[in-house]
Amino acid sequence: MSPEDALREAIVSGRLLPNQRLVEADLTRTLGVGRSAVRAALARLEHEGLVEHERNRGARVRLVEEREAVEILEARAALEALAARHAATRAGEADIADLRRILSEMRCLLDRGDLLSASDQNAVLHERLLEIAGHATAGRLISTLKSQLVRFQYRTILVPGRSERSFAEHGRIVDAVAAGDPDAAEAAMQTHLSHVAEALRGAESR
Repeated sequence: MSPEDALREAIVSGRLLPNQRLVEADLTRTLGVGRSAVRAALARLEHEGLVEHERNRGARVRLVEEREAVEILEARAALEALAARHAATRAGEADIADLRRILSEMRCLLDRGDLLSASDQNAVLHERLLEIAGHATAGRLISTLKSQLVRFQYRTILVPGRSERSFAEHGRIVDAVAAGDPDAAEAAMQTHLSHVAEALRGAESR
């Protein structure tokens, strides 16, 4: 794994926390590479919005504030709606079976009250839809946007009533893809992520 990928994974997984300082000397030891490789990795991650540099203080993991998180979700909604449209035109029987299986697993987890694992399956479903869509540019942009939301990953699933509404929304997305209806798939994804943004606004106002 490259230094850039290792740092990105640490940030996205939450092992490196928002506002945590990224000391070059520490990173060279941790990653087993030279300072030039660390600096290049930090520069690329700054371009992605995961890292920021402060004058005379060096680099740190960038903190995404709540307002920006909502904006990121709004941007994701447009891109993932496009991906859902493409998925509806490309999905084969095996793809649809995969989506149904993920939904079924999500249902089982919700029935057991395991909301955080259900949220993980939510992410799996979105990733599978992107794979089916085969839209490399949308996938790359979505990946960058999602990686900035690690702090908010589980926030909305814990809003009372949100988990069941989310499951129903995912069901409508999968039904539209299975039906080969790109307009319905696009609309269902747009609606779903707009509701996620609304739930996040509500969670932050509490």
